[in-house]
Amino acid sequence: MNSASNSSLSNNFIMTSLKEKASLVQVLVGILLYVNGLMIFTFLKKEIFRDMRYILFAQTLFVDSTFMIFADLTLVCSAYQLVIHNITCYVSCTVMSILSICSPVTLVAMCLERYVAICLPLRHSSISSPKNIINGLLIIWGVSSVIPLFVFIVSFAYTPPNAMNSFVVCSIEVMLQVKWLADTRATSQQLLFVIMLCIVGSTYIKIMVAAKSASATNKKSTYKGLRTVILHGIQLILGMMQFITPYTEMSLWKVDVMLFLNVRYSNFVLFWILPRSLSPLVYGLRDKKFYYALKYYAFCGGFVVCNKHKVRDMKILRRKRY
Repeated sequence: MNSASNSSLSNNFIMTSLKEKASLVQVLVGILLYVNGLMIFTFLKKEIFRDMRYILFAQTLFVDSTFMIFADLTLVCSAYQLVIHNITCYVSCTVMSILSICSPVTLVAMCLERYVAICLPLRHSSISSPKNIINGLLIIWGVSSVIPLFVFIVSFAYTPPNAMNSFVVCSIEVMLQVKWLADTRATSQQLLFVIMLCIVGSTYIKIMVAAKSASATNKKSTYKGLRTVILHGIQLILGMMQFITPYTEMSLWKVDVMLFLNVRYSNFVLFWILPRSLSPLVYGLRDKKFYYALKYYAFCGGFVVCNKHKVRDMKILRRKRY
């Protein structure tokens, strides 16, 4: 009797702790979604941001925001033990997997764009043509969809017919009931991470070489591009850690459930949410042209009267355009 009572109290404590952690995440996610939404709005309002790097930046904001919404909904469903239809869970996890890969792949594309702009400036305008931008975006989404769609098809094929109409607390583990599929997914993602890290590393080395041989007038912009690539590399490493953390988490499950939950919560914040908060810092605040437009819409785009800032910032923005 005492054992059953203690087990019930322990389960209640765990569920309360999960709900508290989920509530704290809502504040963080809400702030990040507001900032990303404001930046997407700024991008859509200004025609001068139709350059390739701003389009890739806008895609990163869109992908990160959508991913955070799906991840947050999954966290809330897990904390409150809300069940959804099995097929809906499969589709949701597949979309979330595509977004989780699309974000780092877009970062790699942004590093390559900086490499072309700095090391091949004469070819930058031809490579950044509207047709090439569309083709580049299609390639990014195509590469991002290969592994998740493969997992979705195989999981669907291996799921028993009677389980299709069941209801589950949704997580990616629901799709990975077959061991070889889980191993193949993990290996493929790690291989993709190594390839992307090599690409970012090579672009960093080439930009660093270009920075040493650049003239005094170009050194400042070259070193700025170098720092941008470094920040993208940090984002990439943090973002791809989400594919490694499950191995460390599962080893703690048998040791202490609360320790497992605390580590999983920390990993969620550090490797799922934090990398998505770095994009606004890399471009939104470091890029002066975008910063002035963002400040205008943040403080002057609503009902606040601030004509002085409006005139000054828009003059600076037009000057930077030309």
